[in-house]
Amino acid sequence: MDKASLKYALAAAAFPLLLVATQLGASPVSLNTNLQIRLILNTTNASGSASIRIAKDPRNNDLYYSKFNGDIYRIALQPGNGTSTSTRLYSAADHGIPDSAQGMAIGPDGTIYLVGNFSTNSGNSTFARMMKGVPQSSGARVWFLLARTEAYPRSRTAFDHVFNGIIVSPDGNSIFINSGSRTDHGEVEDDSGVFPNTREVALTAKIFRLPATGSNLFLPNDSNALRTAGYIFAEGTRNSFDFAYAPNGDLFATENGPDRDMSDELNWLRQGLHFGFPWRIGGADNPQQFANYDPSTDRLLDPRFVGVGGGTYHNDTTFPSRPANLAEPVINVGPDADKFRDPATGQIRDASDLGLKLSTFTAHRSPLGLVFDTLGVMDLAFRNHGFMLSFTPGDPNGNSVPGPFFDASQDLVDLQLTNLGGTNYQARLTKLVDGFTTPIDAEIIGNRIYVLEYSGNQAVWEITFPKTRSSVVITNFVFRSGAFRFTVTQAIAGLDYQIQASSNLVSWASLTNLVATKNTFDFTNTTTMPRRFYRVFQP
Repeated sequence: MDKASLKYALAAAAFPLLLVATQLGASPVSLNTNLQIRLILNTTNASGSASIRIAKDPRNNDLYYSKFNGDIYRIALQPGNGTSTSTRLYSAADHGIPDSAQGMAIGPDGTIYLVGNFSTNSGNSTFARMMKGVPQSSGARVWFLLARTEAYPRSRTAFDHVFNGIIVSPDGNSIFINSGSRTDHGEVEDDSGVFPNTREVALTAKIFRLPATGSNLFLPNDSNALRTAGYIFAEGTRNSFDFAYAPNGDLFATENGPDRDMSDELNWLRQGLHFGFPWRIGGADNPQQFANYDPSTDRLLDPRFVGVGGGTYHNDTTFPSRPANLAEPVINVGPDADKFRDPATGQIRDASDLGLKLSTFTAHRSPLGLVFDTLGVMDLAFRNHGFMLSFTPGDPNGNSVPGPFFDASQDLVDLQLTNLGGTNYQARLTKLVDGFTTPIDAEIIGNRIYVLEYSGNQAVWEITFPKTRSSVVITNFVFRSGAFRFTVTQAIAGLDYQIQASSNLVSWASLTNLVATKNTFDFTNTTTMPRRFYRVFQP
């Protein structure tokens, strides 16, 4: 898949992305005075490849980012604005994915998982490969093939979303991978007659689960075989470009909507469920499934979108019958990201202002970059919340571009989720940071969220949230061979800690700054002095 197709896969709106490709890097602005923002670094380089994923190594919280051409970099975080650096560790020569490397995740043991897509059959078909870079005792990683798919039909349109998002389960045992749809809304896409009457196929519009220990697995383009192998986790997902686990272990995924003005989604993913596509999208019926559909009277069709202007919305008497018991998206109760076009009047309205609820986001936002404060390290106002980016540039005051209307997007929003009796969730959405340049992915370390931009300078930004406070305890004092060692307990994993020393309890010198990766850690000081006092605190 080429870069133009990737942009569409993310945003579901090709036209505005022709504009953002030339945007200059801008600085995001916090809408909450309790947040701090700093530039980490710009990731543009001579290769010209776009940065697409950012992830942390859970063993040590090292940050990595990957590029569309398969390059993987490790960031060396430094204090100050724009002073951090990065080093390329791996390229296509190491893992064999030279293009369309759209997914990256890192497991609890430090294994890097990479997802890439390849064209074949004169460009009419595609297949995916999933590689894993396993850490060795030397510190380097050796790459192995986790799985590959059978070649399956492309539509040769902007709707080829292919394989992209990937996440590792918290226990490290399973890998979840998104395969997006090959259609906009379930219409026939026959690749100029190469694949007659073809809509979605067995390898599209699904979430797959694979064993992390797998090797050379093969995913056929056959639904029965995929089910028998236990690889299908969920169905009816149009393009779940990003996943994240909530603090309670529930798995969520963002969902890009179609060219029709139907809401983008956040879904609580559960095994065996069907999440509606293409029959239910954004909490509403896709009208093309009905025999009396007349697109000339459909007020949700904007001809500026490829799928609308290209005539893919039409009376479709052979549209497949819908399955039973479709799962609905998370409900948005506002106050932000909840605009919708009234299907009766065509007017744009604000759901929460009208006392209504949306399933889930303003159309064409292209939600991604989903993270959660799983460790509960943020202050009470944000503790255990989710946070989400939106990719597509919109119009904050109207509908002048084919993007989110009366909703600028390109932002970071707070998701305060509430479980609705085990059947669904609702979310209170509040915009926190505005003014990113097509933000594409996010990672969270403690009380800091790192945002990666796709265009402009492809910057990495750090957003620091107020953090909770913990009282640590120093135990297990040991002095041996001139070294003094102690253990710090009751720390909070993900938070910063500073260890200081003094000889007189008046003047204190910093010995180290670290981010706790677990609740207990050891410290050893080899400097010999007649006497020394130590203290540990959160800066």
